[in-house]
Amino acid sequence: MADPERLSDKKLAAHVVEGGRLRAMLLELWQRTRMDWGFVTDRLATTFRRETWIGSHERRFVGETLYGLVRHLRRVDAALERGRKVKKPPRDLERLLALLLLEKLIEPAQAARADRDLDWGAVATIDDVIAAERKPVARIALAASLPDWLARRFVEDWADRAEPLALALNQRAPMTIRANLLVGDRMKLAAELAAARITTRPGAWCDTALIVETRTNLFALDAFKRGAMEAQDEGSQLLADLALANLPTTRPLVVDLCAGAGGKTLAIAARLENRGRIVASDIDAKKLEELRRRGRRATVSNAQAIHIDPTSETAWPLALDGLRGKADVVFVDAPCSGIGALRRNPEARWRLRETDLARFAQRQQEILANAYRLLAPGGRLVYGTCTLLRTENQEVVDAVLGAHDDLALVPLADVVGARATELGATAADPASFVVAPDSHGTDGFFARILKRTSAAS
Repeated sequence: MADPERLSDKKLAAHVVEGGRLRAMLLELWQRTRMDWGFVTDRLATTFRRETWIGSHERRFVGETLYGLVRHLRRVDAALERGRKVKKPPRDLERLLALLLLEKLIEPAQAARADRDLDWGAVATIDDVIAAERKPVARIALAASLPDWLARRFVEDWADRAEPLALALNQRAPMTIRANLLVGDRMKLAAELAAARITTRPGAWCDTALIVETRTNLFALDAFKRGAMEAQDEGSQLLADLALANLPTTRPLVVDLCAGAGGKTLAIAARLENRGRIVASDIDAKKLEELRRRGRRATVSNAQAIHIDPTSETAWPLALDGLRGKADVVFVDAPCSGIGALRRNPEARWRLRETDLARFAQRQQEILANAYRLLAPGGRLVYGTCTLLRTENQEVVDAVLGAHDDLALVPLADVVGARATELGATAADPASFVVAPDSHGTDGFFARILKRTSAAS
């Protein structure tokens, strides 16, 4: 039986070929997106608020097409170069038609009706040409539409796994939610959603994760409004769990040092069943206000949000300074390049420059130095990122370990037991937690756990 959504997409693609306001909307969105490679979600939200004529099927098609242009830019441009009789820069309409052709939503003859200057049959065969490229960096850069420098970094860091990893990062991410254990478990949430005709399946790795298979607006659901669930990638949920796994105390003092809008703060609070104390800090006051709103909705009562003013001459606000040497857990979800989240933010690859990596790594080391000062003797420091590059991960942790004799790397098995291997630990690197879309179906996350062995100085 034909997929109704696929048939709908083909009809809409045919309308785009013929012209009209759907094509005009897509071209305007694409032009605005690549002006500064801002977040695609923001561009779409602004347009959909203004263009009230567009229905739900059209919104989905427009969103996926815009994301497709971002994800497949180099592949599309290579296809156009292959089909061009005279070499010249690609036009935006050509890119749009090429994407629809490569996604098999239109045929070469349809594309030719809109633009006769290209050999659209040749355009359609670009994947065969890319697959025949023998140089791994060049092949990955085109197949996964990555900047050359990033494709090279993948090859250097991941060797034979670089290509499947890069391709997996270029796919659409699943819609994943976390069951809020303060309200109910995953089974109860799945039953509630099923009653609302929303199909889910359990996540494979985390007992709070549900994959939502029905297209829906999560934030309009009653389960969301009353705090029974949060949108959160399964890898992110697993990373948050490292804060508490096999922790000796059930009422810890936890500092979430880069809390942002609080996704992991809320997950940790739920695991603690509102016991202990969580201090969530960040330099972004607006995100912390969002954390407070989310916390109220989720019935979290053990978390406190503290703003760190990056312009202040004092490194710490007094409320945080008083925690020096006292924290049982310091959780650092560090600002990073976000390479592990390219499925959700594909435009990041075009904003990022290779020179940014050194700046990220320096900032990450500075944050870890501050985190170290908060640790109690025997305290746990969890360093995590949503990147998969060694320069922001293993090399940052190694630098901090080299600077502090009383910090020790903790084998992942000491925290998660027999699950260490399935969560990324290897014989060569037994301390690293690594999940990724090609191996776990999650976004890409890295973590290492350190322990302080002496009193604060």
